[in-house]
Amino acid sequence: MTSRIQSATPGEQQGEQATGHEPYPTAAGSVSGRQNGREGRASLDELHETARRIAANVERVLVGKPEVIRIALVTLLAEGHLLVEDVPGVGKTSLAKALARSIDCTVSRIQFTPDLLPSDVTGVSIYNRQSGGFEFRPGPVFANIVVGDEINRASPKTQSALLECMEEHQVTVDTSTYHLEEPFMVIATQNPIEMEGTYALPEAQRDRFTARVSIGYPDQQAELAMVDEHAGHNPLADLEPVSDRDSVQRLIETVRSVHMSPEVRRYAVELVSATRQVPEIRLGASPRATLQLVRAARAQAALSGREFVVPDDLHTVAVPVLAHRLVLTTEAHAARRSATDVVRAILHRVPVPQGSNHR
Repeated sequence: MTSRIQSATPGEQQGEQATGHEPYPTAAGSVSGRQNGREGRASLDELHETARRIAANVERVLVGKPEVIRIALVTLLAEGHLLVEDVPGVGKTSLAKALARSIDCTVSRIQFTPDLLPSDVTGVSIYNRQSGGFEFRPGPVFANIVVGDEINRASPKTQSALLECMEEHQVTVDTSTYHLEEPFMVIATQNPIEMEGTYALPEAQRDRFTARVSIGYPDQQAELAMVDEHAGHNPLADLEPVSDRDSVQRLIETVRSVHMSPEVRRYAVELVSATRQVPEIRLGASPRATLQLVRAARAQAALSGREFVVPDDLHTVAVPVLAHRLVLTTEAHAARRSATDVVRAILHRVPVPQGSNHR
């Protein structure tokens, strides 16, 4: 593995001692994260308390951005992937690292560069002279949380190595398929304004990210607190896990069981369908976007302490889930309309289902 890739668990341990699993994955058909037994669902109280601890831990690093942290938690509980897109220096990588370190699970970090190869991400088969056969050496994608720094600096060929991992939670190398353990989440960062030496994410890659979030500049009070607390000390250095992999998996099982009434499901489909009919949009949201919108709404409802989804949950997650998937027309760009503006206009135009509750 090259020096561009850093792979370690939160306790700086590696291999079998850190995870309790074999250091290398086995091919499909053997026991994997997808085939392991479940420990059952967590209660909403447990979910709320665990999410509160994780959010408080991350906020020690990313000061004054509770809504950004909440979207990151929604994405984690919705079994999705997060794209953090913003200008340099606002804490994109810090958010990704803080969330990863808050959960006691395997963590890998990939620094994407133009010379990074797909095998540097997924792994490679190496000939073993002793056994006389090829042995698979896994790449950093074999972790519960994969932090991809500056993902748009890698070539489209390397970016495509993540397509199968993100959608199917598996890696295929030399006709053998290796499953990734659950939970599995990719947190990628990119700079939207620096164009030299970067490659725009293709539509298929953007569509696999459940949500996109922009951190933005902190207000003066938050920035002053950051100067007081962080100027002489890196808060990531002593950030300790407040949850573990099994607990997070139980929370995910709870989110899966959150009820969504037929009316709210139909409303979610209508919102996504509307993106395919707006003249300002050249390419609307895909059916995959509908599924991820529903999953994110369930996670939002669970974090709000409800066992059922209401339209407000869809409204809360619609912009992070849908906006980055839309391709606007030239006329919309000329009119300085953004995808966020278009999604908000759709939310105002599509009728909200009526009723006192949606249990």
